[in-house]
Amino acid sequence: MIVAVMFLVGSLIFASIMRYKGKYSPEKYISYECGEDPTGSAWIQFNIRFYVIALIFIIFDVEIIFLLPWAVVFKQLGMFAFVEGLIFIAILVVGLAYVWAKGDLLWVKAEDLEQPARPQQNLRPAELVTK
Repeated sequence: MIVAVMFLVGSLIFASIMRYKGKYSPEKYISYECGEDPTGSAWIQFNIRFYVIALIFIIFDVEIIFLLPWAVVFKQLGMFAFVEGLIFIAILVVGLAYVWAKGDLLWVKAEDLEQPARPQQNLRPAELVTK
């Protein structure tokens, strides 16, 4: 244990000594966009639905990771493993039903369609970007 801690500390000290200590410039902090000058801010807010869909995908991806080994040794484990697998799948199905009933799987929700359109304003293109 002591050797492992000493190795870790030594590695960190060695890495801090050997790291590149180059000059920093404002150009290094600009986001890179395929060799082109960036347009607009890199800090934009994405729709929350992207994250909900990504989380649902990750949950069911992890489900596959757990179910594949279970399916391989299913016959050896017997009825207890079958019940455990059914409980695991039931919990995930209940979660999916909840998300579905809540409407988070719909990309365009009904409440978004019911919002009245904003009145058209006579703005120049430059004013549209700033508002």
